Amino acid sequence: MKRISLVVLALVLCGAMVFAGGGRQQQQQQGAQGASGSGASAPAYRIGIVTSTVSQSEDNFRGAEELIRRYGRVSDGGIIQHVTYPDQFMTQQETTITQITGLAMDPLVKAIVVNEAVPGTAEAFKRIKESRPDILLFAGEAHEDPLVIQQSATMVISADFISRGYTIIWAAKELGAKTFVHISFPRHMGYESLGTRRQIFEAACNDMGIRFVFLSAPDPTSDVGVAGAQQYIMEQTPQWVAQYGQDAVFFCTNNAHTEPLLRQLLAYGGQFVEADLPSPLMGYPGALGLDLSAEAGNFPAILKKVEEAVLAKGGAGRFGTWAYSYGFSASAGLGEFAKRILDGKAKVDSTADLYAALGEFTPGAKWSGGFYVDQATGVRARNQLLVYMDTYIFGKGYLPSTQQTVPEKYYQIKFRQN
Repeated sequence: MKRISLVVLALVLCGAMVFAGGGRQQQQQQGAQGASGSGASAPAYRIGIVTSTVSQSEDNFRGAEELIRRYGRVSDGGIIQHVTYPDQFMTQQETTITQITGLAMDPLVKAIVVNEAVPGTAEAFKRIKESRPDILLFAGEAHEDPLVIQQSATMVISADFISRGYTIIWAAKELGAKTFVHISFPRHMGYESLGTRRQIFEAACNDMGIRFVFLSAPDPTSDVGVAGAQQYIMEQTPQWVAQYGQDAVFFCTNNAHTEPLLRQLLAYGGQFVEADLPSPLMGYPGALGLDLSAEAGNFPAILKKVEEAVLAKGGAGRFGTWAYSYGFSASAGLGEFAKRILDGKAKVDSTADLYAALGEFTPGAKWSGGFYVDQATGVRARNQLLVYMDTYIFGKGYLPSTQQTVPEKYYQIKFRQN
């Protein structure tokens, strides 16, 4: 009887353990389903995205937020992990590298997007590739030498510095500009893309009968910081307008300079075709004192509200942008591209698939561009695409920038380190 009792007891305990284990397994499955949506399985991958902070470039940051809105944050059971690099990224490159490489420590992260890809990105990508050769690495608006970032990135997209070197001056001519004022600083002029574009600006101005002026301003990553650089623009712009005239078009290469420049141009005169990284959110909301929280993510509504404010300030026909944010589109579009590749719905080497992913966030807008060609060798890269879209002038509508034929001679202009 004792042996029978022990057998019965053992069976009861085994049954209880099986029941308890099954309950735990069911709870785990339900938890995984709840984390990724009702009835859905847990995500098979995650996507990391690294952007600047809001103070350096709000658009880049908001593009990452759009991905989170669509696909959820990792901490909430979604697939997007977003981190930022420091504002002083030039002096804190190791921090930037750590932020990027840290994402690859998670084995579920199958793709990483960095926008803007500031110095340190190429090194971070190189380190990641050494341990994770399978991971997809995307760079938006790379600050580093093209041949350097191309070595480790899966795909790089950049604003088309060749075509826009011509089309921005063409647009300035359409606005009746007599002078084109280019504002920058040595670090930016040391970049091949920005330095070459400056040279194309100058050549195009000469060809179209426009005076070219270069002005130096403080680098926001220097000791003066963002606040000091912006204060300089605020103080100098009224004097620049007085010196170069109401029909001068102003252009700056830095995001942080854009808001104070716009604020003062709206107050004192002058013209503005588009920002270095164009967007109705780039500089305009702050310069105009607009609250766009109700329109967040709705670019047609954002454009309409910004346009109304610009017109109220007397800026009709003098100020422009892209209808959709380049920084926002690059962050969100590259993240979308990565997701479609991981889902088997896009190919990594398909420009059509990449344009379609960017177009997800710019309905109705026309994109154009081409692959980067190395100036020294003439070799066309297969993993760096230069892109741009039509210019929108407030109070006038679109200028057909993407329909202009850029003369071949501008593609022959070689970068010259100043």
